[in-house]
Amino acid sequence: MVDTLGVAVVGFGWMGRVHTQAYARLLHHYPRLGLRPQLVTVAEEVPGRAEEAAAQFGFAATTRDWREVAKDPRVQAVSITAPNFLHREIGVAMAEAGKHIWIEKPVGLSTADARAVADAVAAAGVQGAVGFNYRNAPAVETARELIASGAIGRVTHLRIRLFSDYAAHPEGALTWRYEKERGGSGVLGDLASHGADLARFLLGDIESLTADTAVFIPERARPTGATAGHARATGGELGPVENEDYVNCLLRFASGARGVLEACRVSVGEQNNYGFEVHGTEGAVFWDFRRMNELGVSRGTGYQDQPVSTVYVGPGAGEFAAFQPGAANAMGYDDLKVIEAHRFVRSITEGTPCGATLPDAVHSAAAVEAMVRSAERGAWVNVPVA
Repeated sequence: MVDTLGVAVVGFGWMGRVHTQAYARLLHHYPRLGLRPQLVTVAEEVPGRAEEAAAQFGFAATTRDWREVAKDPRVQAVSITAPNFLHREIGVAMAEAGKHIWIEKPVGLSTADARAVADAVAAAGVQGAVGFNYRNAPAVETARELIASGAIGRVTHLRIRLFSDYAAHPEGALTWRYEKERGGSGVLGDLASHGADLARFLLGDIESLTADTAVFIPERARPTGATAGHARATGGELGPVENEDYVNCLLRFASGARGVLEACRVSVGEQNNYGFEVHGTEGAVFWDFRRMNELGVSRGTGYQDQPVSTVYVGPGAGEFAAFQPGAANAMGYDDLKVIEAHRFVRSITEGTPCGATLPDAVHSAAAVEAMVRSAERGAWVNVPVA
């Protein structure tokens, strides 16, 4: 007999849909998990959207007020996929109501927001997971193991790139994502927060950094109705883009390694060009999200002219075996969110954190805020211990 876990999703844009689909697939890939997610409530303020979600996915109830979810005794776990400016209020309220939370990054608009949610989770004794999905790729976990084992020697430097064209069209609507009050930072919170998490996941704590930011599309049209994802708008009143389109950042790690993190949301010709290169004294590892199941590996004692081999990760790498029977059978983005859902529910069943947690979100937020300060001052700044 499999026990049920009552779950709710707050905010049903694209990411709310991804979380819902992950819950639906969870026992397909992890049949021994011991808890079966039951879709209790979907909360979404846009009229009609929650009802559409319920009809498609089978939620038992709908509401336009997320506070109803906090009061619902049928709900034990909540996915928080609402806009950034709501993360702190919803996250704290759900934790205080005794709900386990799976919340999307960057967990609010600031380090203080992320820490408030982390503190509320700790005080309530509930579990908290954060949507740093790229660290869940089996190839990324394999890279981390190679680095930690010394297989490429002492790490000397790292480069992380996160280039996308989702905001490249000049008719992209001026949604909350481009406003400091509701979106906080721009590409820093959206993409560089992933980069900061990957950097720390692979190499350990970032000690200091220096960053430069820019806005390349300074004005956009305000939407005249509800939006989802990266909608376009024409003919509306133009308003200013208040947060950055681009960031370039130099990193110094506590280990002594150096790094470069570059992210842009207006890169024409780039679709989810995310990845990293890690170099050591005896080798290197390379990963490209668009070839998610491959890892470039160079190792040995050749130093000069040392070849790079392409490794197709398989059932022995990370969570690969839960999805495919053999190497080079491809996994995709949504599979990473299923892994995330599994680790969230596993945290609940075992009572101990598994996967990316709220403290990880605090570390990432601290790095992002350090980038903001550095860009304003034009100087190196220390990244505080979160």
